Amino acid sequence: MNAKQLLVIGLAGISCAVPAVIALAGTDNQDKKSTGLVQEVRLATADFRDVNAAMKAGYGSAGSCVSGPQEGAMGIHFPKGALVADGKLEAEHPEILIYEQRGGRLRLLGVEYLVFFDDWHAHNPGPPVLMGQHFNYVGSPNRYGLPPFYELHVWAWRDNPSGMFVDWNPAVSCEEYTTNDSSARSAAGHGSVHGSH
Repeated sequence: MNAKQLLVIGLAGISCAVPAVIALAGTDNQDKKSTGLVQEVRLATADFRDVNAAMKAGYGSAGSCVSGPQEGAMGIHFPKGALVADGKLEAEHPEILIYEQRGGRLRLLGVEYLVFFDDWHAHNPGPPVLMGQHFNYVGSPNRYGLPPFYELHVWAWRDNPSGMFVDWNPAVSCEEYTTNDSSARSAAGHGSVHGSH
């Protein structure tokens, strides 16, 4: 892709992102000058701020909220099984959407890209890098009973004081999560592959 094509794509992306930034004003302190993978995630997932749109697109709740030994949490993961199983990584098609339940509603926080180790290395000699961001390796056994995999979080819709690509976000909490949430119940049948660690 030449520089002119990149400029046209960038300008189109900015014009699409402006309404999303305005809509979020006052809810989270968003970095309005995001570029690279964070911007790509925002463009690819803007419609999925409505969890019903995400479910219609094939994403479904894994049925739990991920918190752990680190400060903060990862949130509620909504994987799309077909993407998790395809062995590919594409910025515009994240394998997992991440939500947080607050005030009785689910808010999109970001995404997690995930690819299984064996699937990736069947066609690639080195570990994955997406738009300049290196993935984390998670071996097996792990707390989810998954085979070894690579993963990368992108906190595109919620600031992370620890960094936009760090797994754990101290600004995220599982305190209000309940499996009685109607959105989680509706999503339960859409897939159960959980890609966090």
